[in-house]
Amino acid sequence: MFFDRPNITYAIEEQDNGKQQLWRFIKENHMEDAGIVYCLSRRKVESVAEFLVKQGRKALPYHAGLSNKIRQANQATFLREEGVIIVATIAFGMGIDKPDVRFVAHFSMPKNIESYYQETGRAGRDGLPSNAWMAYNYQDVVMQRQFIRESEAGDEHKNVLHGKLDALVDLCEQLDCRRQTLLRYFDEDLPEPCGNCDNCLNPPEKIDASKEAQMAMSAIHHTGHRFGMMYLIDLLLGVDTDERVKELKHDELSIFGIGKEHVKTWWRRLYRQMISKGYIDVAEEHGSLQLNQKAKPVLRGEEAFYIREVVKSKNKTKKKDEIELGRHDQVLWDALKALRSNLAADQGVPPYVIFSDASLLEMIRKRPVESEKFMYIQGVGEYKLAKYGKQFIQVIKDNPLPEKLDNRLEDSVNVTLDHFLEFKDVEQVAETLEMNINTVYMHLSQAIAVGLVDKKDVTGLDDNEIEYIIQTAEMTEYLEDKKLKPVYDALDGMYDYGTLRCVLAELE
Repeated sequence: MFFDRPNITYAIEEQDNGKQQLWRFIKENHMEDAGIVYCLSRRKVESVAEFLVKQGRKALPYHAGLSNKIRQANQATFLREEGVIIVATIAFGMGIDKPDVRFVAHFSMPKNIESYYQETGRAGRDGLPSNAWMAYNYQDVVMQRQFIRESEAGDEHKNVLHGKLDALVDLCEQLDCRRQTLLRYFDEDLPEPCGNCDNCLNPPEKIDASKEAQMAMSAIHHTGHRFGMMYLIDLLLGVDTDERVKELKHDELSIFGIGKEHVKTWWRRLYRQMISKGYIDVAEEHGSLQLNQKAKPVLRGEEAFYIREVVKSKNKTKKKDEIELGRHDQVLWDALKALRSNLAADQGVPPYVIFSDASLLEMIRKRPVESEKFMYIQGVGEYKLAKYGKQFIQVIKDNPLPEKLDNRLEDSVNVTLDHFLEFKDVEQVAETLEMNINTVYMHLSQAIAVGLVDKKDVTGLDDNEIEYIIQTAEMTEYLEDKKLKPVYDALDGMYDYGTLRCVLAELE
């Protein structure tokens, strides 16, 4: 597909504590990686860049308010050095060709899907796993709608702009695969969910909040469309600490205290989603909430209103570690990157000009120690072989794999095997790699089959138990059909499938 970027993981969340959310995303996924953070205003750019610097990252601002000299210097640093974060308005990025940008983060919502796609497309141009992360809030939506209303465009064009903004809001509030929605916008069809966006990796729950939406709207209606979100939430919760509540006799209204079933943060999220979806307007002067025509069917009970509730789990965006680097591969990765950085600094060029990340990863995968093989690594060729080959080959020689890991098993299997050889404990391997324990057993069964690890070490069983399982398997005709369930049933479930798979691995 023309518009699909399968190496990019899309993730969008509602902004609550924006800077902390941004830092958590970077800390969990990109502690040493280059990235771009987009903000809507110059003030936000400066504030976010300063915040990231305080967290220990090299973060540089880029916006039209800076002198041309500073902008050029910051852009050159971003292109030349590794691990630099540029915090920018949309003025940054056009014509930038840096293939190893590992993430693009939107700290503010862009104007439309076209802008979002173009800006996120600056991540992962080398084809390696990268992230497009956005934290949006209803103020972004309100501001964008205000920009459209105040523009000098004709009504017809304003309607087009509102439609484009609505499409972006739909993407943010989407319950289904983000990539399918994104591609559908550009008239491309993805038959199956991508499995590589936050909604696929951590599916949200669709909650019918029609009753609560009516309560929230009634609070606006009964108070005359004159109050802001937090005051209305206090009324729904039955809180009367604000002097205005008793003065205006709002504690006598039918909506006072009817929302105690939910906490304040829940109501705030509901109001935000209703504003984002265009059911409620926010007055420009005082920030009071006002119902519009779109709200009436929900208020009357003629239309349902659903909200998205994300199931809490570990962050599942793509880390660079998910390129499947084992401990020993990581050592070589760091050594190759250090050599690349030193050569780049000496020559005054960006590191990717020496070799891309993709080239370094292929060096790790294939570990070529002869010039003839090194030359055929992606991005090498005769010229770079002559210029850099000797130095990179020496680094590969200086960081060899342990004998047991120098095999033809898949990279993911070797990562598991590497950790098992260190920990000698299946559960600890699963916890360390955040992997299902059955997957660990499956990987180790492949290592057992080729004699790289002993089944007794993996399963903890003695010779008698192992012999009993093998005899049972032979009686259930496992050797012919390789089906584990009859073996499991014949043993009355005494041993789990992972254990059985490892014990019988050498029989396959």
